[in-house]
Amino acid sequence: MGRFRDLIGWPPPRRAAVPAGMRVYAIGDVHGRADLLQPLLGWIAEDHARRGGEAALHIVALGDLIDRGQASAKVIELFAADTRSDVHYSFLSGNHEEMLLAILDGEAEGVPDWLDHGGAETLESYGVDPARFWDDPEALPRVLRAALPSRHIAFLRAMRDQVRIGDYLFVHAGIRPGVPIDEQEGRDLRWIRKEFLTSHVDHGPVVVHGHTIVPKVDYRRNRIAIDTGAYRTGRLTALGLEGEARWTLTSRLDGA
Repeated sequence: MGRFRDLIGWPPPRRAAVPAGMRVYAIGDVHGRADLLQPLLGWIAEDHARRGGEAALHIVALGDLIDRGQASAKVIELFAADTRSDVHYSFLSGNHEEMLLAILDGEAEGVPDWLDHGGAETLESYGVDPARFWDDPEALPRVLRAALPSRHIAFLRAMRDQVRIGDYLFVHAGIRPGVPIDEQEGRDLRWIRKEFLTSHVDHGPVVVHGHTIVPKVDYRRNRIAIDTGAYRTGRLTALGLEGEARWTLTSRLDGA
């Protein structure tokens, strides 16, 4: 079909775009790497200014701001303390935020799994020694509620499952193929992997997601993966979008 289209001169399919007057930067999984996030936010501001025009700045953080890296508390504070009126933020909840919020709500059975998957580092960033909680998980919800500043808890609870901007849908992990966007389950948006990654169906909007580490931004017809594994690789990436244009910015401490 593609060859037939070329021969008869049909126009190619329309490329996904964000609405006129908007400039969007989507940030992949931060995972406690404040040392990468802080310069990246500065470079986003510089890039936005350099591109000029009247476009409004919209920053989307794709979730998993916490765990694994050493500075989850600072990551949350960097975002929670940013009160600039000229920046619109959308913060999406990842599977790691889901685990933390469940524990805050008293679900202690998830404590060992969370600690093993980066929660221990998050506790340390808030000045809490995680050692005792492998053997005493029931104590953690109370300690966690006391350790986290109230505005950090409010910030985490205010995170969204998804945000749609023009022809793009921003989620943490992906979507369930074949399910209408407004019927997607929050857990799928935060946890799905294989069924989404192997799907070639047209989802309607192009899905911009993190959750699954890629060596570089992976552009597919139906999705764009931007988690470059900050906690593991020392590279945190932002995808820029304006009109039909796409570009990337990467904060890196990987020796390259």
